[in-house]
Amino acid sequence: MNYAPFLNAISFAADRHRNQKRKDQDASPYINHPIAVAAVLATAGNVVDESILIAAILHDTVEDTETTFEELESLFGTDVTGIVRELTDDKTLPKEVRKELQIGHAAHASHRAKQVKIADKICNISDILKSPPHDWSVERKREYLEWAGKVVQGCRGVNPGLEKVFDELLANGSALEK
Repeated sequence: MNYAPFLNAISFAADRHRNQKRKDQDASPYINHPIAVAAVLATAGNVVDESILIAAILHDTVEDTETTFEELESLFGTDVTGIVRELTDDKTLPKEVRKELQIGHAAHASHRAKQVKIADKICNISDILKSPPHDWSVERKREYLEWAGKVVQGCRGVNPGLEKVFDELLANGSALEK
């Protein structure tokens, strides 16, 4: 494998997310999230498809930065950009609408996008269980886990390793205090 495209994607995403922080208690650098998504794909999912791993690194750049699809296509090609496009929410829509659309779109996404989506939800749930945002109640955590379960339900059948990790995390999350 030629590592240059993957490393270029990490560099690009790190630059684009440079001033962003996660919502966790430590306000960790945002770039940790897409790197974690790619790592989950490679380890738990045994994914070696370069386009999927690069898309994982770039999956939030259009949604959360000033990056355009045209820019991604010129730098990373149509294959990667197509996966990122499937994963990108329309931020002009209200949050609740975007969440419902994710549930509906999941079943119709490509197998490649579904794998990134599952890994993304694994990382988000892991963060919520380990270091949730300080202002999230137990109820809000439960609501996120329930919603993530609905999204992943539409992604099932593409990667048993990812699905197993997701199911284990969801089971751990069901033990949240009342």
